[in-house]
Amino acid sequence: MTKPNLKILTLSLMAGVAVMTFGAAADARGEGRERPAFSELDANGDGQLTLEEMQAHRAAHGAARFEASDTDGDGALSREEVLAAAQGRSEERAGRMFDRMDADSDGTLTQAEIEAGRPQRGDGEGRRGRGGPERMFERADADNSGGLSAEEFEQMGQRGGKRGGGRH
Repeated sequence: MTKPNLKILTLSLMAGVAVMTFGAAADARGEGRERPAFSELDANGDGQLTLEEMQAHRAAHGAARFEASDTDGDGALSREEVLAAAQGRSEERAGRMFDRMDADSDGTLTQAEIEAGRPQRGDGEGRRGRGGPERMFERADADNSGGLSAEEFEQMGQRGGKRGGGRH
């Protein structure tokens, strides 16, 4: 195999793995599709789910997603196919979000609908339980004074990239 062909094959395989990995990660987070029915996962119909049944379903879904993304049917994913698949999933998510937030179903979002539809993070109920700016401030305010000293502010910046402000 020539070097250019080997590079193309390698890149195609990497793109395919990336699409399947990102798709599987999205599925694990519950994004991109509805949760499968129990009966769909219970392949042998015995009323019990095994790890093998769940893994087989996931593998079949990954293969189906790959096939759907491979629009030219050549068994490899081009950059354009990967981008088109990602854009399609993004548009689906944005559409679901829009529909959920459009409280009066008029086809437009007002600032009030956006604010009402945004997860409330200060009460710990926010997206993935992060707590939002209020919780971040509480964690940074080490002495519970209700304000941040220069030292607390500096420590907050140093912990910024660590989940949970560095505290678990």
